[in-house]
Order: sequence, then structure tokens, then C-alpha cells
Amino acid sequence: MQLRINGTLHEVDVEEDMPLLWVLRDELGLTGTKFGCGIAQCGACTVHLDGVAVRSCQTWASDAEGAEIITIEGLGTPDLLHAVQEAWLTEQVAQCGFCQSGQMMQAAALLSENPQPTDQDIDDAMSGNLCRCGTYPRIRAAVKRAAAAMQEG
Repeated sequence: MQLRINGTLHEVDVEEDMPLLWVLRDELGLTGTKFGCGIAQCGACTVHLDGVAVRSCQTWASDAEGAEIITIEGLGTPDLLHAVQEAWLTEQVAQCGFCQSGQMMQAAALLSENPQPTDQDIDDAMSGNLCRCGTYPRIRAAVKRAAAAMQEG
């Protein structure tokens, strides 16, 4: 099966019902996408599938074939971070950091759909992404900062 991930076409020999998460992590070594709960409840495994935030633990590899998959590794580059990544650093969002790749992917999807979200929009969009450290106020601030940066950009 062929999967286009972060702009690169990958040929993978996996079962059709293998979760995309495990294809990314175990088959391709893209470990920025995290395993949290395995039942699409925590958001740690969030990636973009044709621009839509999805939980890769519950997305079958075969469902991703033909789509453009973006992981945290493809959101920005070390030399040119995505506005969300810049905002996360500026707002010092991460504590343990485990959930942050999924948080950033969810935030980037929100901002691509809604470039000027209200606090309620942010809370609603981010509510499925859990942070055990409780950095929710910093996450909201970072989303607002990224939205402003993207408006200026």
C-alpha cells in the first residue's frame, strides 16, 4: 500500500486494518505522533488526513491510502516552524510534552478552518485533546498567538 506522508510517498507492506499510528511509528519511525489511549479519546495520536484532524489510533492504514497525511514532523521544519509551533514555544505550553504533538496538530487544523477563533471555539475544538499536566490556559493562549501570527503572515 502507498501512503503519502509529509509530502513523501511511502510503500508499506502492512495489513489494511493496521492503525495508521503504528504504521507511522513502527514502520516508518515517525515517533512524534504518540500512543495515548488507543480508543481515540485522548488526542495524543492526532494527525491530519487531507487537512482534517483525525485520531491515528483509530484510522486504518487502508483508509489513509490516497490521502495526504501530515504528522507533527511535517507541520513545520526546524528552520521554519509552523505558527502553532512558534506559539507553543513562546507561551511555554509544554510541561511533560507527551500530548503536545497531538495538541499542536489539533490547533493547526482548527486555525486552518477558523482563522479567528473565540475562546469558546478554541475550547470546543481542543476539548478532545487531554493534557495531564493541565496546561489548558497556555494552550488557549498559544492558539490565540498562532492565530494572530497567521493573520499577520
